[in-house]
Amino acid sequence: MNEWRHQSMDWNETEDLEELEELITLLGHRNWLLLTDMAFPLLSAPGVQTVSSDVELLAALDFVLELLGDQPHVRPIAWLDAELDFVREEWAPGISHFRQELLERLRGFPIYRLPHEQLIAKVSEAAQQFQVSVVKTRTCLPYTSVFLELDCAYWDGERERKLREAMGLEH
Repeated sequence: MNEWRHQSMDWNETEDLEELEELITLLGHRNWLLLTDMAFPLLSAPGVQTVSSDVELLAALDFVLELLGDQPHVRPIAWLDAELDFVREEWAPGISHFRQELLERLRGFPIYRLPHEQLIAKVSEAAQQFQVSVVKTRTCLPYTSVFLELDCAYWDGERERKLREAMGLEH
């Protein structure tokens, strides 16, 4: 976290960091938090909020995962671009190290992969009803964005299924 805080002082507006900390306490199940590379498009859906940072994606991820770890109400589900597994080092120097570091940081979290366009469509659909927050980082490696779908930390799918069954709503 100290690395992020130190690097965050390079943000154009340091209040973005404070806003992100406050925002995470407000976010809940079905909200999304994206940490993206520089080329990620500026999404225009009404439910999308984008901030720009002058930190690398992995430092931003460290900060966000630490903040999320302090929250009793949400837990992240990670979605990655399926293309990331196929980008070769000779095409994008540094990608192998990035992949290794990314998977180390996401160890213990559910990780799913979809093609990039499908992930953007999934997020765009979610933004029609729910808040999507995007942190654009200075990382310039392709397909490195991390899409965090927030899920409820104190309730899970199995208990939800049992509840619906008890209500006579699930067969």
